Amino acid sequence: MRVRTLEIDGQMMTGAPGESIFNVAWNNGIHIPRMCHLGGLTDVGACRLCLVEVEGQSRLLPSCMTPVREGMVVRTNTPALQKHRKLIVELLLAERNHVCAVCVANGACELQDLATSLGVDHVRVRYRHPQCEVDLSHPRFGLDHNRCILCSRCVRVCDEVEGAHNWDIGHRGTNARVISDFGTAWGDSESCTSCGKCVQVCPTGALFSKGASVGEMRKDRSFLKYIVTAREKHQWIR
Repeated sequence: MRVRTLEIDGQMMTGAPGESIFNVAWNNGIHIPRMCHLGGLTDVGACRLCLVEVEGQSRLLPSCMTPVREGMVVRTNTPALQKHRKLIVELLLAERNHVCAVCVANGACELQDLATSLGVDHVRVRYRHPQCEVDLSHPRFGLDHNRCILCSRCVRVCDEVEGAHNWDIGHRGTNARVISDFGTAWGDSESCTSCGKCVQVCPTGALFSKGASVGEMRKDRSFLKYIVTAREKHQWIR
């Protein structure tokens, strides 16, 4: 297997055939912003925050979906990219109703952290203020569509790790929502195993454990690495 040699932000790096720019960069200490990516799950390129500049390309490319090539020259943090990412975060904040002061994930929210790191102190686009429902039908967990950014992490972890495929993305455009069992209430779902994996991978306060108050929801994603590694190494096969 012939490795690929490329340059990322002036540093020479190597990657395996088929490996993404995103993974090579992160493995070498260059942390490209992302919201939909999560190690152990397949990439979908939904958030567009990991876009990078590649020499010779006329458009920005999603680093999580772009495999490395020999001789590739990549830039991950130019002024143009910073401006792009800042606007994306502003659009995410304006699309739903993200009120950090009353959110269970306040202080432990990836969207909040990213906005802070990018210097988003106000939003330059008009807030939509949609009427989003909150599903509290499940006995242990809740779903607040006001906080959802449609990253699809919950969909993928339920499908690829738990194997239940309770979640999916329904409807179109601004009406798109995470749905349970083709649109039934979460508590009425026949496929949900109540494992809580979706809650733990959610980057915001959209999926939460009941009983958590403002700022009390802390996510633990260590289980994902454990499960994926155990499956790859066949540690559960006797």
